[in-house]
Amino acid sequence: MMGGGLYAVVLVLLCTSIQVRSDGSDHKYKVGDPVPLYANKVGPFHNPSETYRFFDLPFCSPGHPKEKKEALGEVLNGDRLVSAPYKLDFLQDKDSEGVCKKILSKEEVAQFRTAVLKDYYFQMYYDDLPIWGFLGKVEKEGKSDPSEYKYYLFKHLHFEIFYNKDRVIEIIARTDPNALVDLSEDKEVEVEFMYSVKWKETNTPFEKRMEKYSQSSSLPHHLEIHWFSIINSCVTVLLLTGFLATILMRVLKNDFVKYAHDEETADDQEETGWKYIHGDVFRYPKYKSLFAAALGSGTQLFTLTIFIFILALVGVFYPYNRGALFTALVVIYALTSGIAGYTASSFYCQLEGTNWVRNLLLTGSLFCGPLLLTFCFLNTVAIAYNATAALPFGTIVVIFLIWALVTSPLLVLGGIAGKNSKAEFQAPVRTTKYPREIPPLPWYRGTLPQMAMAGFLPFSAIYIELYYIFASVWGHRIYTIYSILFIVFIILLIVTAFITVALTYFQLAAEDHEWWWRSFLCGGSTGLFIYGYCLYYYYARSDMSGFMQTSFFFGYMACICYGFFLMLGTVGFRAALFFVRHIYRSIKCE
Repeated sequence: MMGGGLYAVVLVLLCTSIQVRSDGSDHKYKVGDPVPLYANKVGPFHNPSETYRFFDLPFCSPGHPKEKKEALGEVLNGDRLVSAPYKLDFLQDKDSEGVCKKILSKEEVAQFRTAVLKDYYFQMYYDDLPIWGFLGKVEKEGKSDPSEYKYYLFKHLHFEIFYNKDRVIEIIARTDPNALVDLSEDKEVEVEFMYSVKWKETNTPFEKRMEKYSQSSSLPHHLEIHWFSIINSCVTVLLLTGFLATILMRVLKNDFVKYAHDEETADDQEETGWKYIHGDVFRYPKYKSLFAAALGSGTQLFTLTIFIFILALVGVFYPYNRGALFTALVVIYALTSGIAGYTASSFYCQLEGTNWVRNLLLTGSLFCGPLLLTFCFLNTVAIAYNATAALPFGTIVVIFLIWALVTSPLLVLGGIAGKNSKAEFQAPVRTTKYPREIPPLPWYRGTLPQMAMAGFLPFSAIYIELYYIFASVWGHRIYTIYSILFIVFIILLIVTAFITVALTYFQLAAEDHEWWWRSFLCGGSTGLFIYGYCLYYYYARSDMSGFMQTSFFFGYMACICYGFFLMLGTVGFRAALFFVRHIYRSIKCE
């Protein structure tokens, strides 16, 4: 009870800290008051991970740019906010105000030209409202040879700001299509950067100023696709689960009748089917320490996902709440490590394992180990590119301290509690001394074909929603329909559990008693299908390019898919274990 209360308190604190952090700009202004404007980052539009500091490009710098203090999630998100060179004081209109005059050297012209060619965008925050815009344009009209293209830099920004009484409600930045600087040739260019500001009144209340960002994903045609996706998934699930349930119930009923009849007629009769292997079905699996560690990690990731969904449904992750999701992931992962320790350790002791300390180390490193290696490689790539995705040393120290002072102690405490729980593995039938030989089976009953069968169905139930999630995480689309995502997640869990149970039954009916690892692998195989979808998305649905973006996409997606593998594998095994216990409890075995 105390543990549950602690987690509830932590969840409330996390909710408030994330929301306070991003709603901190609830400022009221008087005429002429300075309103904070921060330049965040620039980068190629099609490569969302490849972002650079705003002043890495030779813009007009405001003397010594003042850096904004950032939360952990913002830094992880690649945000690096510095004071921008524009002064947008409250209710002060400006017309063609000069920022600075500058002579761009050949190198600076080439730098801007490359940025324009790669479709660079800039991002700023004004009173915590996001502003986007492109740096320039490429003129290709009637020219087939790329060397004849014209490259232009926009030099005049128009800010249109909407206010309600003493609050800033909305800001739009437009570039002047007539105020251009020609960057096509390698020569010095004189440029005067300018900006205009126009204030307009609006009736939109301050509380609803973020709604325009979340509405983009709730437009009627988008919602139709989402609901079509859910109905499609639900129909698939209902048909499939109904079909499987009918077959399993009928077959099991026949089995129970047959076995009961066999017992009444002749006791010495040869047993067949799944009853025949009753003495082997609860024989502990090979590599039980690894198995228990995988279950522990999977359970922790499942808990993490549920907590993230709770926060999302409560409304914490609204659009442009910078880094809120990353903060939540780091904090909740650290706090749920006790669950991994407890689950792994208690299950390992149920399987009569003795070296629980080694099991605990394995549990702690099973997911974190590959994640750490991936992070080290990708952070090195980001440092080489001088991108904002490279974490500063201070942030790495903070993450290490969270791991050392929160994650590890909770993992050990959970492990000790699991070891001392003295829970016994309740097998409804006795296990024989020597394992029975498994008869030769056709190729399609092997592990890989079964995994392919098991993963395809859950994947088919979620793949339409996957596109929207990918377009949000690896693109600039906004995703806010968490309720639909939660329904899809529930469908995913149901299908995974059902398909694993069905395949486990057919495996036992074929007198193959090694179902422990098989059920875990079959449940988790959806993770491999999602990684296969990554390949399709990268080459067919996105315009990502370059070594850094490619390595970030495939590196971090590998970690996410591995997390899905562990989580769904745990769900599959738990469902199969429940089913196997149930059917063997229902028959009499000698």
